[in-house]
This record gives sequence, structure tokens and C-alpha cells, in this order.
Amino acid sequence: MRTSVLIAALLLAAPALAQQPIDPRVKARIDRILKKTPLIDGHNDIAEALQENYNFSVANLGSGTDKWPEHPLMTDMARLHAGRVGGQFWSVYIDGTITGDEAIRRTIEQIDIVDRMIAAYPNDLERALTADDIVRIHRKGKVASLIGIEGGRQIGGSMAALRQFYRLGARYMTLTHNQTTEWADSATDEPRYDGLSPFGVTVVREMNRLGMLVDLSHVAPATMRDAIEASRAPVIFSHSSAGGVTPHPRNVPDEVLTLLPANGGVVMVNIVPGFISQEVWTWSANRNGEEARLKAIHRASNAAVEAGLKAWEAAHPRPATDVRIVADHIEHVARVAGHDHVGLGGDFDGIPYTPAGLEGVETYPVIFAELIRRGWSDSDLAKFAGGNLLRVMRRAEAVAASMKDVPPAMDKLPPAP
Repeated sequence: MRTSVLIAALLLAAPALAQQPIDPRVKARIDRILKKTPLIDGHNDIAEALQENYNFSVANLGSGTDKWPEHPLMTDMARLHAGRVGGQFWSVYIDGTITGDEAIRRTIEQIDIVDRMIAAYPNDLERALTADDIVRIHRKGKVASLIGIEGGRQIGGSMAALRQFYRLGARYMTLTHNQTTEWADSATDEPRYDGLSPFGVTVVREMNRLGMLVDLSHVAPATMRDAIEASRAPVIFSHSSAGGVTPHPRNVPDEVLTLLPANGGVVMVNIVPGFISQEVWTWSANRNGEEARLKAIHRASNAAVEAGLKAWEAAHPRPATDVRIVADHIEHVARVAGHDHVGLGGDFDGIPYTPAGLEGVETYPVIFAELIRRGWSDSDLAKFAGGNLLRVMRRAEAVAASMKDVPPAMDKLPPAP
């Protein structure tokens, strides 16, 4: 897993900001809203966590993840229900340096984990492929389960693979992960195309034809703008926050937020402390620098590196974060783009630690309680919960229906220069 080596230690070291219980009247209001409108989370990485740490096993997710204390998880069936989750995009992720046929094979293995998880917990999860499916499944008291592919390299440069992933249930694809691909610039790598290459534009249009949502988390601002211009359907940011609050490269700058009303898209705000807090971002960079220094000094001793890093963390505690800064990002997106263009994409089980009080999927009502404290209406809370994402999906489905006579794209990825 991207961050699994550090999860247990960093969770134990998290700042202890006590979360006050939700007032019963507020809780009743949240329950009423989320009974009518499904809470749809845009991004959960448990499939990769199960692959990395549990040999692909989906066992014990129904009876509590405390059975796996060596690699604590943030998601299980009981916690999903406690968090009032009504719809979940399960991320299928592979390292963004993997390319070609190997990328396709590993993505299929990730999809298989999600398939087996849904099959193992039929009283809790049910596969969803459309917006109407999400509504129907939510009414049954289950979590509507969808798949999101987290990186454009996972199609191996093949339009056929893209189409087959859609057939297997993928309903969004993130155009890049941390690496610039052969056709799209990443937010966290050197740019090559000033956005999308011509092949990348074709990928976006083929996703429109299929009805697959174009996910712009992880991509560079130029890629965001190119994809919004190319897409006939609304785009999503499955797990990104507001650059206007914290100018981290993984966040969405205000100049892109202003494009969303015309496009119809939605930013699904995440809870990653290093993305939402300038102080944690700086702390993390300093920690990485100290780790590099220790590795240069103690080349033959991992134990010495670990001990030195532990001492550094004791002397430099990670800055505290809690639900308030998450709400700051949500409110910024709503203020700049509008309440019709904000949602929730936590990134649970893909991150080493969380804001205090938001330790797992069961804590989602805490976010709603904070927004209620800030004066949000029931209507705007319902949009944020899932109404906006349902609208985006329905529009994408309508665009796909309008393109039913467009032939499948047969473009091939140009050879590397």
C-alpha cells in the first residue's frame, strides 16, 4: 500500500483532539437527510489495502477490523452503516509507474477484490452501475457499490481495455495518478503536454461515449482545463480539496472551480491532512527530508533510520487537524463553484492518518454536524451528500445515450519519442 508501512505508528501518534458527541437533535436531522438522499463517497482504497496487507482476503470486514491490529483499517460493514454511507466508489488502484499489459492485469486483480467483497457481504453491499441503481439500493438499506479506476495508465494505452473496464463495472477513471502518463500531465510530476495530448482528448471523449465519469483528481490544472473543455459530460474530482484554502498541488485551484457551473461537475472533498492543512504539508515535507538524511547516514541499518525518525517525530509532533478544516474546504468549494458542485470523497484506507475525530467511515456524520453548525440548509446538505453526484451521473448517462451511434474509438497510443 502507498502508505501502509506508517499507518499503525502514525495513527497511534495522532493528536488527541476530543470529538464532542453529536447533539441528538442534530443527529436526528442528519439521519433524516441521509435517509432520503444517499451519502455517496467518491473514493475508498480498501481494495488496495486488502491486497497489500491481507493477501487479497475480504474476510472479517463484516465482524470488525480490530481482528487485524497490525494493519488497522478504516472501513468495515458495521462502520459503513454507522457512517450512514449509502453509495461508495471503491477505488481500484495500482502504482502509477506500472504500464502496459501488467497495468491491465493488476487492475483486473483489484476489480476482483471489489467483486468478491460485494459477494461476501450481500446483506450490506450491492453492485450499482447507474444513478437509479444507487437510489434503489440505498432504499434497501445497503451500500450501493461502484468502481473507480485510479489512474489512466491502468488501461495500458488501450481503448479496448477502457471499454472492458466499463463493462466490468468501472464508472469513473482518474486520468492520472502521481505520474504524468503517456497522454496526460499529473499535478505531481513534470508536465509533457501542457494538459492532455490528442490521445488524451480521445480518451475523454470515449469515456463520454461509454458513460464513464472523467475524474480529475491527481491531474495538473492544465489537464483539468483541457478535460473540462473536451468533455460533453460533467467531470468529477473524486477526492480533492480546495487550492484556495491550501495551495497543495493535489487541490483544485479557484480558476478551475469557476469552470464547474458551466460544466456541471463536482469536487468531492477529501480529508487528507497533508492536502487540507498547510502546516501538515510542511511537516510532512520536513519529515521526508529527515528520513532521507537518516537513510544517507545509516545506509546499513533500517533500525537506526526508524529509531532516528521516531525521535524526530517525538520532537516535532504532527500539527493537529480536525473536522473544522475539512469544513473550510467544503465551504470554499461551495462558495466559489456553488452548492451544486461539492461532494465528499474521503480517501479512507488510502492515507496513513486522518484528522482527529474522523478516524473511519463511521465518522461521516461529524462532517454534517459541523456544516449544520455553520448554518447549512437541508437542501444544500442533501446536494453535498449525494444529490450532486447523482445529477452528474444522470447527465453522463444521458450524454452516453445521445452518443449511441458514435463508433468506438480505435486510436492507438503513439510510440514514446
